[in-house]
Amino acid sequence: MVDNQNPLNAGVSLLKPARPVGIAGYGAYVPRYRLPGREIARVWTDGMGGSPIKEKAVPGLDEDVVTMSIEAARSALARAGISPQQLRAVWVGSESHPYAVKPTSTIVAESIGAVPNVQAADWEFACKAGSEAIQAAIGFVGSSMADFALSIGMDTAQGRPGDALEYTAAAGGAAYILGPAERSLAVIQASYSYVTDTPDFWRREGEMYPSHGDRFTGEPAYFRHVLSAARVMMAQMGTTAADYAYVILHQPNVKFPTRAAKMLGFNEDQYGPGLLSGEIGNTYSGSSLIGLAATLDVARPGDRILMVSYGSGAGSDAFDLLVTDRITEAVGKAPTVRDYIARRTEIDYAVYSRFRGKLRLD
Repeated sequence: MVDNQNPLNAGVSLLKPARPVGIAGYGAYVPRYRLPGREIARVWTDGMGGSPIKEKAVPGLDEDVVTMSIEAARSALARAGISPQQLRAVWVGSESHPYAVKPTSTIVAESIGAVPNVQAADWEFACKAGSEAIQAAIGFVGSSMADFALSIGMDTAQGRPGDALEYTAAAGGAAYILGPAERSLAVIQASYSYVTDTPDFWRREGEMYPSHGDRFTGEPAYFRHVLSAARVMMAQMGTTAADYAYVILHQPNVKFPTRAAKMLGFNEDQYGPGLLSGEIGNTYSGSSLIGLAATLDVARPGDRILMVSYGSGAGSDAFDLLVTDRITEAVGKAPTVRDYIARRTEIDYAVYSRFRGKLRLD
């Protein structure tokens, strides 16, 4: 009898397209403003509380998921070397779409010049909205319905004032153009999703800030889903940690991904480039995607990468990628993740409150 609670014994098969698909171009974006963790601790704990990160990225008054997605998409187009008119889908995954009723994706598609012959849609699944949009694009391109599709994971996440989430809820993300393997910087060899109904994090319609179930955050939420997705992927692909040059896991903080990576058998040298949460915070839908972008910035032909996202509610998407010789052609065509991290302006809690609309007068 099959034990369906154990994915390694459930007879699952990985998701593989009929036509090989890969990443033809990518781009990231991180706002310049930074709020140090010590500044949040100064306001709420008189400086006595610890911070899980060094600082987090904060969007300016003129920035939102739309503007940041446009910037990342333009970089992805530059690296892919294609016209926006060649895109047949523009999909934006986020927890913080600026409109409750009006798509983010149509604004992005119009701004980059992809309209009108394009499919556009917004995606939601907490922090894995961007990775599920990538999976959909793999299917779109892999079925030959399109040659190129754009998937974006971007957020301007917020935490309730004084809540633990406020230390890490940050802004930023990345955009990926999926295309035929022969046009790709990295081929996506397979993907896999692991999903359950686990209520660790939620926000009802009309509520300004999310709520979270503290004791569910690690187990049975993050670790169960990330580890299960990674282990199924590795078991099905016949790989171990030693077969990968890099591993990228969802980064709600620094502690969770490093612990999970060690549990999977990876060492520090394998997750260094993509471990960014300590410097920019948790970018939610952009977390694993921006980690992958930072890794592709330094990857070499032949490098193999394991990426696993996580979205509260809960689920994880795993991807096995192989970097191609075309990665060298992307160098210098767009800003790197490190370029954005180096471009920083430190702000205090008062400016942060103004930028994020935390002072409500109505």
